Amino acid sequence: MLTRRTAPLFLVAALTSVSLRSEPAARVQEPSLETVLSRATEYVANFNRRLSSIVAEEFYIQEVRQRQASEAMARSNRRELRSDFLLVLPLGADRYVEFRDVFEVDGNRVRDRDQRLTKLFLSRDPNSDQMREVIEESARHNIGDIPRNINTPMLPLYFLLPAQQPRFKFKRANRRTPHLTGYEAPRGGTADFRVSTDIWVIDFEETERPTIIRTNEGRNFPATGRFWIEPATGTVLMTELVMDRGSVRAVIDVSYESELLLGFRVPVEMRERYDARGARIDGVARYGKFRQFQVRTDEDIQPPDPTKRKPPAL
Repeated sequence: MLTRRTAPLFLVAALTSVSLRSEPAARVQEPSLETVLSRATEYVANFNRRLSSIVAEEFYIQEVRQRQASEAMARSNRRELRSDFLLVLPLGADRYVEFRDVFEVDGNRVRDRDQRLTKLFLSRDPNSDQMREVIEESARHNIGDIPRNINTPMLPLYFLLPAQQPRFKFKRANRRTPHLTGYEAPRGGTADFRVSTDIWVIDFEETERPTIIRTNEGRNFPATGRFWIEPATGTVLMTELVMDRGSVRAVIDVSYESELLLGFRVPVEMRERYDARGARIDGVARYGKFRQFQVRTDEDIQPPDPTKRKPPAL
């Protein structure tokens, strides 16, 4: 890329040259890894602000497969969820978190939905940890023997924010294909997890302790994975999160595509796989019906003032 200082010199040289020999085109300088990560940081911050006023519908299938399990058991270990999915900013939190508001499980309406939402978002209990409650609520319908609340599409984007990047080591990757490309997903997976060759693939590895993600016992569980990023703009096209402690391995791939009505990219599919203790959990979530919303909970309702009552309009 020509800087402001070099561009005029190049133009002057071209105008004053008398040689008839064609000169080779100037080589475009690639941005540095630090520059691309800086652009991605700005992109994610802006993305969170724009998506925080959007709600999507999530159709999410999970399947648990036991080794040597009977066909009947395989059928019973399947769950279909329909949810409203959105970003929320919990009370006292410094970042948005993803909220999965499940309204249908295996075709049956969730009966206690209204009560749970009222308690979760309208409770004034100062001792409640709303961020933890939102995260746990989003995972309450998971199936399988692997407890988890990392099955949300935008978790890896959190690692690109300025306060979190120093926790990670980044480098350009040689492997470009996501681990779960072409795997046997539950019915419903259709997104294309491929990108053009001019996209940067960037590995990340968490090096700071304590880690962002931990086990139920509080042990460190360092995150690794990859981002597929458009270097000129910092736009994130795909993410891959890999968690591996030997006894448990998790891989979550997410694909982003442009939404015409919104004018920017949104998550369209999440694929996941967990292997542990002789069991495998596969999942695929699709996102659609994106729509804008506004919520106001800080408005006091006052009784009307009879002295200021207006006559009815005719």
